[in-house]
Amino acid sequence: MTLAEHLAEGATTTCRAWALTRRDGVTLGFTDHDMDLTFDGMTFRASSAMTARALQQSTGLSVDNTEALGALTDAGVTEADILAGRFDGAELRCWLVNWSDPSQRRLEFRGALGEIARAGGAFRAELRGLAEALNQPQGRVFQRGCGAVLGDRACRVDLSQAGYATEIAAEVIEDRRIFTFADLAVFDDRWFERGRIRVMTGAAAGEVGIIKNDRLTDAGRKVELWQSLGPIASGDLVRLEAGCDRLAETCRLKFRNLINFQGFPHVPGEDWLTAYPTSRGSNDGGSLFR
Repeated sequence: MTLAEHLAEGATTTCRAWALTRRDGVTLGFTDHDMDLTFDGMTFRASSAMTARALQQSTGLSVDNTEALGALTDAGVTEADILAGRFDGAELRCWLVNWSDPSQRRLEFRGALGEIARAGGAFRAELRGLAEALNQPQGRVFQRGCGAVLGDRACRVDLSQAGYATEIAAEVIEDRRIFTFADLAVFDDRWFERGRIRVMTGAAAGEVGIIKNDRLTDAGRKVELWQSLGPIASGDLVRLEAGCDRLAETCRLKFRNLINFQGFPHVPGEDWLTAYPTSRGSNDGGSLFR
C-alpha cells in the first residue's frame, strides 16, 4: 500500500517528521508523533514536542514557507546552540509519514531554517523553501559604504595579523553583555567597536557577539555587546576582533586595504541629486558645487 492509498481510506495514521542538518554536519530528527520513528537509517525523536503550521506552497518561483514550533531541550535544539549560530541556514526536510508503516511517506518540504525566535523554553523557527535563494540580492550594491564583511573573501583582511585581534581571558562580566578588561590599553579607543567577540572556551564556546561600544575608562577597557551571550564566566577565553565602519578612510588608514574596498566612495550624495541651475552665479556648464 502507498501513502496515497492510505490517505484515501479516510481513517489515517499520519504524522510529520523533520530531518535537520546543520552546517557542521550534525543531523537531528524530530517528529510530532507521540513515539519515535525510524526510517532511512535515522531516528526521529518525539521528545522534542515539535510541531508545524500549515505549509504554504505555490507554483512558479514564489517562496514556499511555514513555521516550526518546538521545545528547547538538551537532546535536541538548545538555546546555547541557537545563540552560537549552529542552526543558522541549517538544511531541513519534512515528510508526511504513516507512523504505523513508515515506508509509506512523502517528502513535503525541503529548504532551510530562517529566523529563529526563542522564549519561555521554546523556539519558533521560520522554514524557507528552496526558491528563497532566488529572493536574495545578487551582485554588488552601488553604495558609498563597503559591501564586504571584514575578513571575508572580498575584503581579504587577515584578522590573524598582529593588531587586528587578540585573545584574552574574560575578567569582569555584567549581564553576560558588558566586559571589563584591566590590561588592554594597547589598542586605541573604540578599536573593537563594530567588531566581534568570539568565545573560545567554556560553556558558551562557539558563540559570537557583535560589539556595540568599546571605550577606554579609568577602570580599564569596557566592551559592550548588542546582545547577551550564553553562560560565559570569568576565566573563559575570548577573542576580540577589530571593528570596521565600512568607510573608505577607515579601510585605508586602519586596515591599509583600500585596494580591496568594496564600496563606491565617490557616489554623489542626495544634495547632488536635487541640485539645479539658477540665474545667480556662474552657469558655464561646470559643477554646481564649487
